[in-house]
Amino acid sequence: MDKDMNENLKVIITDCDHDSIQIEKDVFEKAGIPVELKQCRTEEDVIRDCQDADVFIVQYAPITRKVMEACPKLKYVVRYGVGVDTVDVPAATELGVQVGNVPDYGMNEVADHAIAMSLAMLRKIVPMNEQTKTKKWDYTTAIPVHRFSDLTCGVVGLGRIGRNFAQKMHALGFRVIGFDPYFRETNETAVYVTPVTFDELVKESDIISLHCPADGNKDLFNEKTFRDMKDSALIVNVARGGIINEDDLLEALKAGEIGGAALDCMLGEPVSPDNELFRQENVIVTPHMAWYSEEAASELKRKVAEESVTFLEGKPIRYPVNKPEKQRS
Repeated sequence: MDKDMNENLKVIITDCDHDSIQIEKDVFEKAGIPVELKQCRTEEDVIRDCQDADVFIVQYAPITRKVMEACPKLKYVVRYGVGVDTVDVPAATELGVQVGNVPDYGMNEVADHAIAMSLAMLRKIVPMNEQTKTKKWDYTTAIPVHRFSDLTCGVVGLGRIGRNFAQKMHALGFRVIGFDPYFRETNETAVYVTPVTFDELVKESDIISLHCPADGNKDLFNEKTFRDMKDSALIVNVARGGIINEDDLLEALKAGEIGGAALDCMLGEPVSPDNELFRQENVIVTPHMAWYSEEAASELKRKVAEESVTFLEGKPIRYPVNKPEKQRS
C-alpha cells in the first residue's frame, strides 16, 4: 500500500502502562501509518478519544458493543497479549470488526513461571527461606517433601503454553496428565502427556496447573472440585482470574482440603494487599507477571504493531480471534 494512502489511516493505542511505545512507533513509522497513545479506562473514554481510529491496540480498555457502534471507522481490535476478556467478540463479529491477539509472545515465560511456582511450592522454598532467615535452621519443619518422579502433574488446557509446560514438567521427571476437550493427541505429545478426563485429573494430580481460557471456564475450580482433590494437592493459576472461585479456594485452604495455591492471576486485578488469601501461609502470589521477560515484552509490542500494519495493508493476519462474515468498510 502506498505510504500516502497509509497517512489517511490511523491506529490508536487505547491504553498502555509500558514505559515506552517506541517499538510500536518504529513499526508504524516504517509503514507510514500514524499512531497515537491514549489512556482510556472506560467506555466513555474510548468513545471520546478514539473516534477517528481504524485500528485499536488495547491493553485493558473495554471494547464493548457500545464502543464499537460509536466508533464507525473501527475495523480491527488487537490486544496486547492472549486474553480478549475486555473485548465483546460476538458483537465485533456481528459488526464486522476483526479481533486479534498475540498468543505466542510469552509462551515460554508463562510455562516457566508456572514451573517456578510449582517447584517452589513442592520444595517448600518460600516458608523455608522465611524460617531459615528469621527463626531457625531446621529442614524437618518442611517434612514431607516428595521426589518429582513419584508425583503426578495435571495440566488443564493443552494449547501452546499448556503443552510447553507439560513437556518441561515431564523432563523434570513428573508423570504428566492433561485435560483439554479440544486436544488431539499426536505421536509427539504422547511422549510427555497422557490425556484424561477432568474428573480423573482432579482426583489423581498432586499439582494442577491451569492453562485454559477464562471464557467458558468460570469457577471451574470450586467447592466441589477442591473436595475431590487430594488434601495435599497444589493448584497453580497463570491463566486468568475467575477460573478459580477464590472464596471457595479460601475455604478449602482453611479446611485443609488442598495443600496450597500459587496465583499469578486473580479477579479484580490489581488485588489489594488485605485480601484474605494473602494471609494464608500455603499461598504464594505474583502480580500477573508470568508473561514477562524483556524479550517477551519487546516481542509483544512488535507483534501487535506488525499485525496492525498487516491488517491495514489488506493481508491475512496471523492471529485472528473471530471471523466476521463481512468486514466493515
